Amino acid sequence: MSWEIVIGLEVHTQLSTNTKIFSGASTTYGAEPNTQADAVSIALPGVLPVLNKGAVERAVKFGLAVGAHIAPRSVFARKNYFYPDLPKGYQISQFDLPVVGMGSLTIQVEPLSGNAPSTGSGQAYEKVVRITRAHLEEDAGKSVHGATQGMTGVDLNRAGTPLLEIVSEPDMCSAAEAVAYAKALHTLVRWIGISDGNMQEGSFRCDVNVSVRRPGGPLGTRREIKNLNSFKYMQQAIDYEVQWQIDTIENGGKIHQATILFNPDTGETRAMRSKEDAHDYRYFPDPDLLPLDITPEMLAAMRATLPELPDARRARYVSELGLSAYDANSLTSSREMSDFFDVCVAAVGASNAKLCANWLIGEVSAQLNRDGLEMAQCPVSTQQMSGMLARVVDGTISNSGAKEVFRTLWSDGGDADAIIEDKGLKQVSDSGAIEVLVDEIIAANADKVAEYRSGKDKLFGFFVGLAMKASKGKANPAQLNEVLLKKMAG
Repeated sequence: MSWEIVIGLEVHTQLSTNTKIFSGASTTYGAEPNTQADAVSIALPGVLPVLNKGAVERAVKFGLAVGAHIAPRSVFARKNYFYPDLPKGYQISQFDLPVVGMGSLTIQVEPLSGNAPSTGSGQAYEKVVRITRAHLEEDAGKSVHGATQGMTGVDLNRAGTPLLEIVSEPDMCSAAEAVAYAKALHTLVRWIGISDGNMQEGSFRCDVNVSVRRPGGPLGTRREIKNLNSFKYMQQAIDYEVQWQIDTIENGGKIHQATILFNPDTGETRAMRSKEDAHDYRYFPDPDLLPLDITPEMLAAMRATLPELPDARRARYVSELGLSAYDANSLTSSREMSDFFDVCVAAVGASNAKLCANWLIGEVSAQLNRDGLEMAQCPVSTQQMSGMLARVVDGTISNSGAKEVFRTLWSDGGDADAIIEDKGLKQVSDSGAIEVLVDEIIAANADKVAEYRSGKDKLFGFFVGLAMKASKGKANPAQLNEVLLKKMAG
């Protein structure tokens, strides 16, 4: 019996401000526990919050990037609940009037490995996911389990760090779509510079609401998988939860709304607590904070700071540079990769954009993966890469020679021209020298030449191989093929 999967995401993005959202305390990650827990963050008597302008600007930039409505006036509220790592007993957030309203994000969905709910149609496709809202709030502290045997510690350094909670509509219907959306959002917040997106440090955390229903039927009861900080774990958690809900219903059970956790060691989800609704938090306007007013002048100033966005850059790569949609998507997987590509294209010309794309998507990405590096950590600079690509374009080196130059640049640095000279990698492009080489090969293989001329066209590759071996791989392939075709024709 068929089922439909319904998924919505709530993504908590730590904003890249130097100080907290309502105080001047540092947001630096990794400080000694509780050394950044200032009086405002823990609400000592007599202190008052003061809103961080940088956090507001980052929230608005996000809203502009997803085409959202920016509220001219928004309000902060107190969200009341009691956790050991929430010293105030409430969290300052936004409820009725968030700063960012309805927007959308276009995602590129690739099939995932795994079972049927993940893979969907098995074909790549594009989809628009609606964003309900994005609101500013402060982060809570962190409970630390296991530091002392039998006890839980509390580190309040994170308390008060600015968050932008981005809430989607329940528009996704597979783990593949949820992962694609989360990845697109992760790329975007880093692209526009509002967050470092470091998932290991908790800068980008996802809560996933999952439910199942009969096709066309009413929405099922959802369960919320909390604090997923890995795209791989997100896929696994959704797949397990979907199958669990289907099995439960088909076996006569009922789904109860709950907050659940995913255990990556077992690959299973487990209930943590019954799911709260908005009324459980007893929201009310924060009496210490004035409404937030965003003027048209502020909007214009922040819009001017936005870079070319991923969608626009992908479209430019396809329409102006003639790249495939796949290449354009791969190159815009990060702003660092895309900017690197743009510099290389500017250096060697738009007509060689495909060459640049192939190198970045192929050799560069493969080497980054092998070394566990991000594009921003690439040891080969744009100047070094452009210098090497220019020598490929002008025929100084072959593609295999370029690979040797690239490996040397990666491991030892230096200059492409110097490496080419030092290693003797220049191609033989002298047509006269290539003709002499071909004549010698033809003379030494008269029987094979006769077979080729009698119709065995596949022997052409045999002669190319002999010529390349004789030239020690230095013959210009295009010129060699041209001369060889002419000579072999008789």
